[in-house]
Parts: sequence; C-alpha cells; structure tokens
Amino acid sequence: MLALISAFGLVLAVELPDKTLVATLVLTTRFRAWPVFVGVTAAFAVQCAIAATFGSVLTLLPETLVTAIVAAMFGVGSYMLLREGFSPGQDGGEDASRSGAGPATFLRSALTSFGVLFAAEWGDASQLATASLTARFGNPFAVALGSFVALVAVAGLAVFIGAKVRNRIRPKLIQRVAGFVFAGFSLFALAQLAF
Repeated sequence: MLALISAFGLVLAVELPDKTLVATLVLTTRFRAWPVFVGVTAAFAVQCAIAATFGSVLTLLPETLVTAIVAAMFGVGSYMLLREGFSPGQDGGEDASRSGAGPATFLRSALTSFGVLFAAEWGDASQLATASLTARFGNPFAVALGSFVALVAVAGLAVFIGAKVRNRIRPKLIQRVAGFVFAGFSLFALAQLAF
C-alpha cells in the first residue's frame, strides 16, 4: 500500500505542472473529449507497465543522458506546437473533428492521442519516478497502479478543462502558449546539463 500511495502522490505532483496536462489539453481542443481520454489513458497504461517492468534498468542510465533526451523531446514538442500555432490558416475555434478535412473518427482521435502521449512520456519525470519507485519498493504492480491512477487523474482534469474552453479559446493560442512552455522545459533541462 505504501508503494501505491507513494507512486500516486509523487506522479501527481510532477505531472500537474508538466507537459502531460498541456498536451492533453491541446488534444482536447482539437478532438472530442472522450476519444482523447481513451487514447491518453491507454498510453499511460502502456508507459506505466514499461516503466515498472524496466525500473531497475532505467535507473542505471546516466543522468546526463536522460536529461539530454528530455531536453531534446521538449525541444521537438515545442517546435511542433509553435509551428502549428503560428501556421497560417483558420483559427476560428475549429478543431480537427469539425475541420474541412472531414470529421475525425473516434478511432483516429484516440490513436492520435495515444501516439502523442506515448511519445511524450518517454523519459518523462513520471516514467522515471515510476521506475525509481519500482526499484526502491520492489513492487512493480502497486507502483504502476499508483502512477497510472495519478496520470489518469491529470488527464481527466485536462480533458475536462479542454472540453470547457475549446469553443472559447482559439486552438492556435493554446498551441503557442504550450509551445513556449515546452521551450521553457527544454531550456531548463539544458541548464541542468550545464550544472
């Protein structure tokens, strides 16, 4: 029980201000809420299982390598969000499920959400925390479950907020803000490499 509670508390604390919430929020402004939630929840389940399974191996990686990978991932995410946010085109509150390219199906929306969050979670603080706690407590199931529940809680909050604001806030504005936030995370990770 201590492993589950520790994992839940730690992952919830690191994910509330993290890119997971921002990415899920952006996805919810682009697609309907339910498929986004299903997609990100599935991604979290897979990532928690991977982190718990390979916990002892992940903790053996050099810290500078992990930090460099995290900085690169934030940088790529920032570039993609800023490119989309500053691209010419409509920004009248449309999302991908209502765009002229045809409606996004449930499956397409869920798979896109899965892919984005699955990729974003590699090397993320929650994945590393899950791996570290697994190595510490030796209880991969409880740690993975606690981490998963915390991630789903964060995703649920982001989907709820995204569904409420998707018709009130321009998606390009959210993408721009998220892009700059990701750039800040990337710079912070690079600064950690220097020290």
